[in-house]
Amino acid sequence: MQSNCAKCNRLLDSDDIGASKKLINRGMTEGFCCKACLAKEFGVTEERITEKIEEWRESGCLLFTQKV
Repeated sequence: MQSNCAKCNRLLDSDDIGASKKLINRGMTEGFCCKACLAKEFGVTEERITEKIEEWRESGCLLFTQKV
């Protein structure tokens, strides 16, 4: 199922959805945001969101699949 950003309508990937759940509400089922909109919302760079995703992935967070 494809999903779009609730703020800018950009097509989301699994990392966007995982980051939305991690930063906003783990139980959310809609209203996901892309990394750019999450960064704007939290006052950080998009690169910082990407760094955090990699940290969460490496720590074993189940919201983020391992990249091959």
